[in-house]
Amino acid sequence: MKRPTNKYAEPERPLLERLLLRGGLLLLMTVVIGTVAGWTERVKAADEVGAPDAGLVARRMGSLGERLESTQGEMALLRVQLERATAILDHSARYQIPADLAADIYDVALSEGIDPALGFRLVKIESGFRRTARSSMDALGYTQIQLPTARFYQADVSEKDLFERETNLRLGFRFLNDLLVRFDHDTHLALLAYNRGPARVAEILADGGDPANGYSDAVLKGYRAPGTAGTH
Repeated sequence: MKRPTNKYAEPERPLLERLLLRGGLLLLMTVVIGTVAGWTERVKAADEVGAPDAGLVARRMGSLGERLESTQGEMALLRVQLERATAILDHSARYQIPADLAADIYDVALSEGIDPALGFRLVKIESGFRRTARSSMDALGYTQIQLPTARFYQADVSEKDLFERETNLRLGFRFLNDLLVRFDHDTHLALLAYNRGPARVAEILADGGDPANGYSDAVLKGYRAPGTAGTH
């Protein structure tokens, strides 16, 4: 049976990784070979008229070290870019969403201090990745944030603004980040507060109750927090 194809699929990741890493290694080898070759020629020329100048040797070795450090920095940047591209392609394929939407969710989540994997799960549960989603409680857009909550972070934001992708993601993720701080980075409680309201969750906890209603479990199903080996 012919397997269905993802209309947002990109070139296979292993090939992308090989090409990027091969390019980085070639860059490193070119810098080293070119620098050593140039240094050797200069030493050879100096040797023809006498012993190599110690200062020249030291300067050339220093130059080689500087260029190697620069190349290592470029390799580190290349690796970060590869990790970002890989994560975006993975999430685009997993949730069957356009790569540009996956990129925005990933980047905005990071900028607001949210693990991107958690950000994707929140948007999936809240809106099903629908920009124009609106609930019966007038929660709007991708993150289903309400206008009064959004105006706590951006006083002049309008309802129309909350249907704009970057604004909605930024304010929704900022709200979640604040809830994580308020509830001592307990992800379950922060998500319950996102769903039920922080005042309500705090009230239930103060009365010795359990605010769980299944929402946080739904968001965190299969989620693995950074730095942990297990799943929630």
